[in-house]
Amino acid sequence: MSAAPVSTLPSTSASGEPAELAHKCLYYMTLMREVEDRIERKLYRQGKIVGGVYVGRGQEAIPVGTALLAEPDDVLLPSHRDMAVMFIRGMPLGRVFAQYMGRADGPTRGREGNMHMGDLKLNLVSIISALAATVPVAAGVALAMRYLGKPGVAFSYFGDGATSRGDWHEGVNFATVQKLPVLFICNNNQYAYSTPLSAQMACANVADRGPAYSMPAEIVDGNDVLAVHAATRRALEQVRAGGGPYLLECKTFRMTGHSAHDAAHYVPKELFEEWERMDPIARLRSKMLANGWADEAGLERVRAGILREIDEAVEWADRSPYPDPATLLDDVYEQS
Repeated sequence: MSAAPVSTLPSTSASGEPAELAHKCLYYMTLMREVEDRIERKLYRQGKIVGGVYVGRGQEAIPVGTALLAEPDDVLLPSHRDMAVMFIRGMPLGRVFAQYMGRADGPTRGREGNMHMGDLKLNLVSIISALAATVPVAAGVALAMRYLGKPGVAFSYFGDGATSRGDWHEGVNFATVQKLPVLFICNNNQYAYSTPLSAQMACANVADRGPAYSMPAEIVDGNDVLAVHAATRRALEQVRAGGGPYLLECKTFRMTGHSAHDAAHYVPKELFEEWERMDPIARLRSKMLANGWADEAGLERVRAGILREIDEAVEWADRSPYPDPATLLDDVYEQS
């Protein structure tokens, strides 16, 4: 079986040049949105994907602005709305589509036709559906890196609703007591499924939970990728210097239902209209044009190139075989 097509992704090393950084951020944000659009609005509706589909439309600035600063030894634990983390760490597009289409060449070899995927060779820990459950796992990852003498940081991604669960608080408490190298990244998209923020926590901000654990916390505009990138850099300087965990609350909005089958009738229409005007991709494009970092023709060429990459990756995934039923129990039970 041939390998998945290698995407022509730009280098992931963070640049100090604003224009270069902006181009890199725009590429990955656009890639994430177009991949998820193909998955949710096309392949899912064509019946080529069976199961739940969850996307991060409107939240692309958060995984991009943070993950671009990850070092090779860092371990990333993304949520179901952080697709760009996979691409930044080197997951080929073809393997992602094969995963969703239940094919043997996906990261789980057809065992899970959904977003529960990772690759430990890329230091990517698979998504856990109970999102807060990744927080104690991230603390454990950071503790393991300390024992092994590795310099990495655990990037722990979760939503606002996760911070109201007990395992979130247990994981954060352990990480802060042990002063572990963890960057906690909250995608505060205002809704935990259908529950608005005001109905699931009494404090005004997720960041308000940080001081209870003597953990530094910062609020950042989650729809401004350059602001997210700058805040992440500040946080990582402290974490890498041995200062213990740091909490970043990225304010954003979920521009879709909880999943592909959710029409989000419970969200006031005016909220969608308000946040549409703050779309992170449109904001970055406008900034790039205003600063002379790009022109319209160049930006359209970037998007056209991304669409070609996606077309090739989908074609490759569609040719990938389904898993052999004879392998159904492989890696489930210990073989003596």
